[in-house]
Amino acid sequence: MIRNPVLPGFHPDPSILRVGDDYYVATSTFEWYPGVRVHHSRDLVDWRPLGGLLTERRLLDLSGVPDSGGVWAPDLTYADGLFHLVYSVMDNYAHGYKDVANYLTTAPAIEGPWSDPIRLPGRGFDAALFHDDDGSSYLLNMIFDSRPGRGFAGIELQPLGGGKPRLILENRALTEGPHLYRIDGWYYLMVAEGGTGYDHCVSVLRSRDIEGPYEADPEGPMLTARHDPDLELQKAGHGCLVQTQGGEWYLAHLVARPYTPRGRCVLGRESAIQRVEWTGGWPRVPGGAPAVEVPAPAQTVPAPARPRSPRSPRQAEWLVEGSDWSTLRRPATPDWVRFDGGRVTIEGGQSPYGLRTPSLVARRVTSTRCAFEASVSFEPDSVHQSAGITAYYNSRNWYHLALTTDGLVLTGSDRGTRTVHYTGEAASRLAVEFDGPVLRFSRDGQAIPVELDATILSDEHADEILDGQIRAFGCTGAFVGLWVQDLAGEGCRATFDNPVYRTG
Repeated sequence: MIRNPVLPGFHPDPSILRVGDDYYVATSTFEWYPGVRVHHSRDLVDWRPLGGLLTERRLLDLSGVPDSGGVWAPDLTYADGLFHLVYSVMDNYAHGYKDVANYLTTAPAIEGPWSDPIRLPGRGFDAALFHDDDGSSYLLNMIFDSRPGRGFAGIELQPLGGGKPRLILENRALTEGPHLYRIDGWYYLMVAEGGTGYDHCVSVLRSRDIEGPYEADPEGPMLTARHDPDLELQKAGHGCLVQTQGGEWYLAHLVARPYTPRGRCVLGRESAIQRVEWTGGWPRVPGGAPAVEVPAPAQTVPAPARPRSPRSPRQAEWLVEGSDWSTLRRPATPDWVRFDGGRVTIEGGQSPYGLRTPSLVARRVTSTRCAFEASVSFEPDSVHQSAGITAYYNSRNWYHLALTTDGLVLTGSDRGTRTVHYTGEAASRLAVEFDGPVLRFSRDGQAIPVELDATILSDEHADEILDGQIRAFGCTGAFVGLWVQDLAGEGCRATFDNPVYRTG
């Protein structure tokens, strides 16, 4: 059985692809490096992380992007012996504008090397490719109209090599996330609608002509959880189809698991897979709602050990040290972070609110009950320096237990308002525990007597909308990690030994 979510924690907007016997899922990474996280499977049940595809500034520059900006909704396809990756980079989404650039890069293997990105039109986000049977390729994206009172304006199609873009679907209900398929003489257009919250859904339309007109499935959305707040998996939407070797069909899509009905989602938006049945010429998910357990494909191929392709020393180091780690807004380069077995050395960076050179090495929180700990060696020289562990959502919502010139200090930020929750003597082994909605820190095995609200590390709490205008989005999920700050740029370093993450 497939057990959902197949990719727990912050793994939204899945783009699924089969090449031969290998399945790949690419997911959004927003302000985190490496960009576009990818997992591999042979059976749709067990998924192995391969790390990220965009590992260097040549491919992706996240310097200065806002919280939940950066890489939106990648699209992974395969044609003519090459993997094609299309991704949107969002520099601003607030105040009625979307400053977005879309890019295309290709590679002969999923491990790379990836070509220098080609800039694509940026009239909207959620860009994707469609490779037709005649060898032609098309670019799809939603259109965003920034004029006052406008916004989502539908889905457009444009030949990849140039040509006039054509509107193939007018906006219906925040229509975005397009994917196009040609099956049995029909063009099937799959879109996400209803926004990425609790009204989210997957809709399917079809046409005999690639430019339309497209008619919608008369039975309504292919998948949604908006009518049942008691479902374990909520926010179901942003789907992508794949066909197995045996001719079966499945849908990869995003979901979320709130702590309370329609409540906050600390784990962020996750990836799930549903079985698809064809009835009356339409692809449909049984029951139209996301299921936790789904029958796996009947025909699968064992996954052999996969030798890694040659990479540059820096890229190899990243993979050797584990594909679960991510860094914030800048790639993991030796000038500021070094891995040596179970030891990580980090040179300090900007304040928590800096958007260019923070020094945060972190991993996704994947369970409502989990713990993270590490030993830290650090001697601050001034009030401008600190180092420790963090439970982190974005620049405005986080907790940090750190060694400072004032001793061990536990600080929290709630929508940008800082609070000191605890001060004490310095310690060497620091830990944080998620216990459902409660967060606890400890030092040298002793609990710090403060219970904190874990739910401020959630998509819902991170959203900030004033007078109908978006100020900040929450599109990611909670992280735990190692954080070093050097506000005066004096070159301080901290060493962390044996960082450990546990669930359950």
